[in-house]
Amino acid sequence: MSREFKIPELGENVESASVARILVSEGDRIEKDQNVVELETDKAAAEVPCDRAGTVEKIHVQEGDDVKVGQVLLTLSEDGEEKKQNEQPDRGRQDGEREEEAEDAGGKAPREPSPEQKPDRPQAEEREQEKEATRGQEESEAGKEAPAPEPEEQPEPEEEEPVPAAPSVRRFAREIGVDIGAVRGSGPNGRISVDDVKTHARHARAPAAAGGGAAPDLPDFSRWGSVRREPMRKVRRLTAERMSQAWSTVPHATQFGAAELAGIETLRRRYAAEAETAGGHLSVTAVVVKTMAAALKAFPRFNASVDARKNEIVYKDYVNIGVAMDTPRGLLVPVVRNADALGLIELSVRLRTLIDKARQGALSVEDMQGGNATVTNAGALGGDTFIPIVNWPEAAILGVAQSRTEAVFQGGEFRPRELLPLALSYDHRLIDGADGVRFLKWLVSALEDPLRLVVGSAPTGEET
Repeated sequence: MSREFKIPELGENVESASVARILVSEGDRIEKDQNVVELETDKAAAEVPCDRAGTVEKIHVQEGDDVKVGQVLLTLSEDGEEKKQNEQPDRGRQDGEREEEAEDAGGKAPREPSPEQKPDRPQAEEREQEKEATRGQEESEAGKEAPAPEPEEQPEPEEEEPVPAAPSVRRFAREIGVDIGAVRGSGPNGRISVDDVKTHARHARAPAAAGGGAAPDLPDFSRWGSVRREPMRKVRRLTAERMSQAWSTVPHATQFGAAELAGIETLRRRYAAEAETAGGHLSVTAVVVKTMAAALKAFPRFNASVDARKNEIVYKDYVNIGVAMDTPRGLLVPVVRNADALGLIELSVRLRTLIDKARQGALSVEDMQGGNATVTNAGALGGDTFIPIVNWPEAAILGVAQSRTEAVFQGGEFRPRELLPLALSYDHRLIDGADGVRFLKWLVSALEDPLRLVVGSAPTGEET
């Protein structure tokens, strides 16, 4: 007898995941509660155990696939011993008693029910009736919205689930050349709206508008040697999509500068022990994040976003700073909320908490949303000067490189100075070059005398 194993609930508000690894092969005999697949969500990666023993008859997914809760992962065949193992919790029931718990676990009772206890309809029949009900509802909507519905609006006779969108939305997607099946819905249960279709089209066509066009076909690399392919993991795919979108949407400009590190090191020596006692770490990144928050308050245009559709500038009255982190899953950017209102010690504690969550794969979607600007410190890895990409829809990102010692002529003589290289990239639609110079000059001054931030005497920016 064959049984289907479906994707279980993955957590609160988690409806989909990406298949990172398949841990079994067709023909394998597996035990109950054996891990069979590793799934990756925006929050974490986790191995999923199968709720029954059996032999893997068919694997319905591939590595790299995006899957949803309730989707079939495996089909298992069971022999007598495996059926006995899977049905152990139901021993001792009287003949004629309905085996509801066995059905809840994905199987049926191991005997025929009595005529008075007719079994529920098979799952396949239920799914087909659900499809028919959905089709009927959509056709009813089509009758209201379009008295003469086009033949294309009839559901196709495939075994796929109906697209969760009204006929008018599907018609609009066809008219602008969008595959409705590729659109992510923002409504209840993934319901797709016209705005979802517009957003998908705008993001998909941004590279073409910037002159990139569709991705070209790669050459056949195997002509010159052996190659291997592996699917992009979900975090990497999302990073690629967002960076491509940011690069094609935002006209970038980058300003370079350097701050003397002596003031930061003095501050760290003075308050490091206090930060550790509170559960934080007074790192260079913590000081830079606090300084960046103060700079955004002093220069409100850097704490804004461009709404190109409405030709408006959106100024934000709060200051949230994203901090780029290198994790085993890839680049993640959790957000320090209300960074301007946090004391330096408190900010260092908040930052350490986010770092720990990132390393454990425990960041939530909410942890990585709502940033106004980003700080990315490649210096912690030994990285030299680089040009960071603005994290759209933010307006600015500050890149920090590894400190270096230079001889500087000052007071009639050369003396060594340890410098912290900085690179400020910004949205040139919103911020002019002169604004970039003033912002970075203010930032350098504040970093070289960070005690002014601690006592709250930093100057306002646009009046200097």
